[in-house]
Amino acid sequence: MDKVRLIFVGLGKRGVSLLGELCEMDDVNVVGVSDVYADRTERAKAMVEEKQGHTPFSSTNYIEVFDNVEADAVIAATSWQTHAEICIEAMKRGMYAATEVGGATSVEQCWQLVRTSLETGKPCMMLENCCYNEFEMSIFKMVREGLFGELVHAEGGYRHDLRSEVAGGKINRHYRLDNYKNRNGELYPTHALGPIAKTLDINRGNRMTKLVSVASKARGLNAYIKEKGGEIAENADYPFACGDVVTTIISCAHGETITLTHDTTLPTPYSRSYLIEGTKGIASENNGFSICVDGVTPKDESWDPNKFCKISDYYDKYRHPLWTAYRSEGVHTGHGGMDYLVLRAFVTSVRDNAPTPIDVYDTAAWMSITPLSEASVAMGGAPVDIPDFTSGKWMTREPERRTIFTLSEVCEEQFENLEKI
Repeated sequence: MDKVRLIFVGLGKRGVSLLGELCEMDDVNVVGVSDVYADRTERAKAMVEEKQGHTPFSSTNYIEVFDNVEADAVIAATSWQTHAEICIEAMKRGMYAATEVGGATSVEQCWQLVRTSLETGKPCMMLENCCYNEFEMSIFKMVREGLFGELVHAEGGYRHDLRSEVAGGKINRHYRLDNYKNRNGELYPTHALGPIAKTLDINRGNRMTKLVSVASKARGLNAYIKEKGGEIAENADYPFACGDVVTTIISCAHGETITLTHDTTLPTPYSRSYLIEGTKGIASENNGFSICVDGVTPKDESWDPNKFCKISDYYDKYRHPLWTAYRSEGVHTGHGGMDYLVLRAFVTSVRDNAPTPIDVYDTAAWMSITPLSEASVAMGGAPVDIPDFTSGKWMTREPERRTIFTLSEVCEEQFENLEKI
């Protein structure tokens, strides 16, 4: 197809940002927009009119949009708890589905995504932009070339001071507030888990098998609200469910471990705490994006950033070719450019009627960590089994389709004679 006909559902701050990127793409035609709030829907409609020169069908009920518009794909950037239902309905109507990041509300919801995708033959892709970040993609290339030896352990997290956003949820109409009031677990696992899962071959030769989660007490939001007062003061003494720091440890079929940290209600500087460790070396975001390789970098007992190689020192040799091409073309806005790349990965899959690089098995497995961690926290950190959403296919799956956006391999040949990302 020349143009992908797209419906966009969920038009808050994040949704509008992604919609703006899509409206600039020559092969995308936004034919429908929807949000439960009429002012957001009208704002998005005006954006499409300005940028693409036509008026999309709009409604505060996404089902009404589905009923009145013929489209090839749907993107859901709504609240976490509605991502799955929108994607399921889209696939049932013969459309590709993409969901913004966030955990599921139940494991059954994840199974419904998988079953619907298999029954309809339509992909469901999580738009995990961090899978396309320059640092994570370059570390992936290093791993594939054996720089760190056999991988043993990985870490990541979402450390981000969101106290203002969460506490002001009623005012700014943000869904996070209700989740923090009612749920205790790893609410936002995928920014770290997505790149790690691809690096550890999860769902293609490996899988996650068990997890344990524990949560600290919840005090950060109460302290913040009492200090700020004003319109948010009504929740000053609310007994928030989600602990300030939630730690999850995941075991994998081939013996690797993954540690995830959710830390968003304390005065924490932003970090995804990305770390990959193997028999020959380690790469760590939290130590100045440093790399230590046995026999290559100076040996020292401390993480002195002046004594280790920066990731930038390795970019000439190990920068992922997608980012080499991207930088030569001109990096777009949106979280350093990775928003554009994940959207292009989805749009080109739809355009080519091809599988998506993040498939429904990935989407379901990553989303399931949230309800599974809630169960573990509720049982005092007891181990919880992680379902095999591939039903055994992870052991013998065919290789992923080779494109510039492939996340299981580095497909150097795909960049020969590349005209445009």
